Formats: sequence, structure tokens, C-alpha cells
Amino acid sequence: MLRSGANRAAVLGSPIAHSLSPTLHNAGYAALGLTDWSYAAEPVEVTGFSGFVAGLDASWRGLSLTMPLKEVAFGVTVSVSVVAEEAGSINTLIHRPDGHWDGDNTDVVGLARALAGVEHGGGATVLGAGATARSAVLALRSLGVGSVRVAARRPEAVAALADWAGRLSGGAVLVTACELGGWADDPSRLVVSTLPPGPSATVGGALDGAGSSFEGVTLLDVVYADWPTPLARAASAHGMQVISGLDMLVHQAAEQFRLFTGHEAPVEAMAAAGRAELVRRSGASRDR
Repeated sequence: MLRSGANRAAVLGSPIAHSLSPTLHNAGYAALGLTDWSYAAEPVEVTGFSGFVAGLDASWRGLSLTMPLKEVAFGVTVSVSVVAEEAGSINTLIHRPDGHWDGDNTDVVGLARALAGVEHGGGATVLGAGATARSAVLALRSLGVGSVRVAARRPEAVAALADWAGRLSGGAVLVTACELGGWADDPSRLVVSTLPPGPSATVGGALDGAGSSFEGVTLLDVVYADWPTPLARAASAHGMQVISGLDMLVHQAAEQFRLFTGHEAPVEAMAAAGRAELVRRSGASRDR
């Protein structure tokens, strides 16, 4: 039997101190009585990534990856899942018995599970055109969405996303562009914001000038810290159903938990721990 802590996992990235992943995974281990598992956060830059991974011993079972490591991770894998290949992004590394690493992407399944059951009518709007937008398009495709309106600041980024989406081997998705400032003028029933916190207030302000009804519209904002974001507050005030990025984060972590441990994740326990930690951080921030 393995000694306590013999099975190790961690989230890597830079910056990494803010990551909620240790809270989620360790809550899952505790809920299932997996006392021989531990999960930490490790600050790792792109330049040191391959050396860090090469130096890990057999006690390491899996790695979660955040920015800026999701693309460089392709260089340390011997196999990559279809979804990670399509997304061009790896957020999960699984240590194989032969010492090599398999790459996967659980962001897509995290988004899809967070949106399960949401009515969309075959179309959706995505705010932003970066790497997370690719995962959003793949998740939406898995839910039966065939056309996606993308609102972003840079037209060239939308054009690149549209070209990528039209060439997906698992089934193309039609991507069209709209102005970021006018995304709310003709809203889809489902909106996914992949924008960072900075533009949130400006993008949320578009709701005030829109002449549309937002009844029956659902917004998922991938941001989970400092919740609710200005966009989430504005959407809720205009009658939208709002889903926090914590839902996506928990579901993607739950899939990593399964891949690392072989056990189905205790999703509710992980979600409860995540909510409690965000409340704690919010209180600590106010006390400073």
C-alpha cells in the first residue's frame, strides 16, 4: 500500500497562486477518503516547463495546466486526445505507467457540462476569440450548436477562429462575426463570455443600449473570481439567467480527477469547497 501522499498531482502555470484547483482536487480526495493523494500548485514558466516535467518521478499521476503552458505541453506528450488536438490546447497531462505523458483537454467537457440542459435553439454567441473561445466552440458543438456568432475586439482573430471552426474534422461549426459593442442587439438564447475581467464592464454596458428582450437568454461567464463580474451583474439585471465560471471550473476539474485517480469525482463536495474558498478570499480582500 502506498504511503500517505504517495500519489501526487499539481496545477502548473504562471501566475498560479490564485488557482482554485488545489482546493477542488484536495476536497475531492477528502470526500472519497483518498488519503494517499495530494495536489499542489507549482509556479512554472514556459522556459522551465519541459525540464520540470522531465524531472517528475513515478509518484506523480497527473498535471493540470493553466496559462501559459497549454500549447507548449504538446512537446512533452506521446499521445494527445482528439479534443485537445482540435482545441490546440492541453490543460491536462496524465502520467502513463511507462513514464510518458498523455495530453487531454477537460476545458471542453467542463463547459459542456456547465451548459447541459440550457436551451440554445441551435445557435449561440461567444464573446472573445482567443484560446478559450476555441474550447467554447467545441463544447457548443457537442451540445448541438451548429452556428456561433463571435464578438471580439480584433476582426482578424475572429477570422482565424472562423477558419479553424470550418475545418474541424469532427464536424464544422459556422462562425460569423459581430461587433463587440453590438453583441446584445440581436442576442442568441445562449451566450458564453470567454473575456478576461478587464473588458467585463464595457461589454456589459452594451446591454443598456440594446433594444432587445433578454428573457430566456442564458449567459455563462468563464470568470469565477471576484464574482459576480460587471458583465454578470448587468446580465442578471436585464433578466438573463447567469452561470458562473466556477461551474465550468468544477466540471473540468472533476474530469481531471477521474483521469488522474480512476474514481468518479465527488462533484458536489468539490463545488462546495470552491464556493467556500471564494467566499473566504472575498472576505480576506475586504479586510485588507
